[in-house]
Amino acid sequence: MEKQIFTNDVILSWLQYYSQNTTIDLEHVKIIDITKKNKNVIPTVEAHKTTLVFTNAGIGDIFYRLWNAGLGECEVWYNEGSDPSGQILHKQVKDMIDRGINASAGMLILNPNARNTAKIGLNNELLQRGSIQYVGSEIRAIILNKMAVDPQDDLVVIGGESIAIEAALIAAEGSVIAVEYSQADRATLEDNVAHFDLHNVKIIDHVDAESMKDCPVPSLVFLVASASTDQELEYLTRLNPNINVVIYTLDFKTAASLPATLNALGLEDVDTIQVSVSKLGSNNTFKTDPAPWIITARTRENR
Repeated sequence: MEKQIFTNDVILSWLQYYSQNTTIDLEHVKIIDITKKNKNVIPTVEAHKTTLVFTNAGIGDIFYRLWNAGLGECEVWYNEGSDPSGQILHKQVKDMIDRGINASAGMLILNPNARNTAKIGLNNELLQRGSIQYVGSEIRAIILNKMAVDPQDDLVVIGGESIAIEAALIAAEGSVIAVEYSQADRATLEDNVAHFDLHNVKIIDHVDAESMKDCPVPSLVFLVASASTDQELEYLTRLNPNINVVIYTLDFKTAASLPATLNALGLEDVDTIQVSVSKLGSNNTFKTDPAPWIITARTRENR
């Protein structure tokens, strides 16, 4: 595959090219270089009205993937070469699904229907079905609020498949290490990663030094409490003593015992809440979903 380094000078030359040859307002353009790791094109285009995408030659399905994600009405401005010169062409994504990228270059993608708000608490209907019983979207929204994910965060998510997907959408400049012990759950998570076209998610089957040797040091971990929670927390706090922790459990005894465990690991500011969601049914009665406990902890440095 052809390789081009998109330096600051190269990026500025492409911006100048589009500025001089189009009437497009580039004031709020989002720049994404997908020749680097962990860059998610589809979520970026969904969230920005103007995206400048830098890409290598040889990507055969990028426009098909955009169209398949419901972005067929977006307009693409591009040229036929690898330099910011010559004639500018523009077509809608739906008219480009049979073509790929034939040269390393920068292209503008305009999405007039973009929403710049973060997707918090995705409807479960948007997630791929499989072996996983997803937590309710309302509870997931509260969990994500407690996690306070930043765009540059590197996270570990253990047993929280839908949390991993939403965290990856938010941490667009970071990464998510998703840990799934069940082979069936890993397969479902892989389906979701492909469905949302995420490139910043790595799926592993357990937590130890060998499985995480090539992974970035996480700043935050979310985990569903299990028999291996103590072992996982012990390893992750050794890896990063300043890690922030968010734990989900439906078991009262587990929720009651976790603050002492977290304090013993050097974590402070432990907070425990219980979340209950009731929904009005068709017979005018309320049905209450399982009410989990959510335990958070952070070090003094991360207050």
